Amino acid sequence: MSKKFNLYFLTAAFSALVLSACSSSPDAEKLVDERGPQTIYLDAKQRLENGNFNGAAEILSSLDSRYPFGPLSHQVQLDLIYAYYKSGKADQAMATIDRFVRLNPNHSDVDYAFYMRGLVNLDSNKNLFQEAVGINRSDRDPTPARKAFEDFRTLIEKFPESKYADDAKQRMVYIKSQLADHELSIARYYMSRQAYVAAANRGQYVLEYFSDTPQLQEALELMVECYDQLELPKLKENVLQTLKLNFPNSNVDS
Repeated sequence: MSKKFNLYFLTAAFSALVLSACSSSPDAEKLVDERGPQTIYLDAKQRLENGNFNGAAEILSSLDSRYPFGPLSHQVQLDLIYAYYKSGKADQAMATIDRFVRLNPNHSDVDYAFYMRGLVNLDSNKNLFQEAVGINRSDRDPTPARKAFEDFRTLIEKFPESKYADDAKQRMVYIKSQLADHELSIARYYMSRQAYVAAANRGQYVLEYFSDTPQLQEALELMVECYDQLELPKLKENVLQTLKLNFPNSNVDS
């Protein structure tokens, strides 16, 4: 399937989603009044299971507004976080997460709220259409990815036994690789402008903070070239030794 066809398909799918989102939906406030919180909550859960995240979020939001301290309130808020996340409403999801953590710091599921904060920030770092057609997005703003990394780190530090901890660790590995890519994309830009000091500094940053990522080899090779262009033989030799020690098959010559 060609990239052109992929883009056409995704554009059509996006248009369908927009039309669906604009269609009429049940009046959540009226449903709560007529059927009561327990019954309507089960309706919201059914919508979640069926993938109707917008509809579920609408109902759960009404429940949360009407019964903020009821017996279902905590579960409603946790489900609402998920519904907002899955429907792409990052701001609403983050506001609900922050409120839940602030008001329920000792809740048994507060680790889930921290985990979802990381997912929301990580999702903000993605671009569905560009990634789906294979466009490299290493030049994107890394701020959401850095926030997600800290969210997952907080989860692991506060709740090392959490059932979400292992997944959080794996996502941190992925994020570090993405951040290293970002640094190298900037370094390549500086190289193209012959700004070798700035490029070498980016490579050094990868060496210091992302040495356990696959991008380390390229960072070292880039630094060797920069120091060669800057006529700094001692620095070049030091980096070259590190490169050959860790990546003996590198094609960079002395």
